Amino acid sequence: MKRKIIKIDEDKCIGCGLCAEACHEGAIGMVDGKAKLLREDYCDGLGDCLPACPVGAITFEEREAPAYDAEAVRLAQEAKKKAAGGHTCTCPGSAAKAIPHVSAASADTDLPSQLRQWPVQIKLVPVNAPYFDGADLLIAADCTAYAYGNFHRRFIKNRITLIGCPKLDEGDYTEKLTRIIAENDIKSVTVVRMQVPCCGGIEMAAKRALRASGKFIPWQVVTVTADGGILGE
Repeated sequence: MKRKIIKIDEDKCIGCGLCAEACHEGAIGMVDGKAKLLREDYCDGLGDCLPACPVGAITFEEREAPAYDAEAVRLAQEAKKKAAGGHTCTCPGSAAKAIPHVSAASADTDLPSQLRQWPVQIKLVPVNAPYFDGADLLIAADCTAYAYGNFHRRFIKNRITLIGCPKLDEGDYTEKLTRIIAENDIKSVTVVRMQVPCCGGIEMAAKRALRASGKFIPWQVVTVTADGGILGE
């Protein structure tokens, strides 16, 4: 049958893998450092992968292709979930993407957002992404942005942001943070935590990751108080 399906330009592809992560049907995979459409019958033609590609290597084309097989996709997802111990995330909203900096405020806000990438949750962010190249990394406990009013301009601006809650998130962040720091050109690390004991988990994970990465890069820890101040200021 003739239908709309994605087309990947291998010459443009930089091998970041963001499209494969964005494709919750599992139609795209990485082969020899390049994105490939592995299963045409898994591609639904909706294009969740298009905005994830930072270099515009993915487009639509209309051609002869097998029909989209929703049942095969469902079975593949169930098998993947079982192999992962019952946990998987297929939400298209977790697709990684860079966010262009906007200097002017939008019509419905007083201050512009300084966020430079998506997603930001440590558990969801990919280990490798183009926006990590030469990045100043912010690792923040999620409550800090609510407690400190000037969080965007003081901490998020010009940094790549990772957030988490060591008390509520399952598992430890150390392994993933180690890979992000070790496998990317990270220039500095800033850890922002709350002045509560449980927030020590995110600080310790960042410190262990820095040691385990084998790299010597500048780092600092900033502690936010419950009343919105900075400890020591």
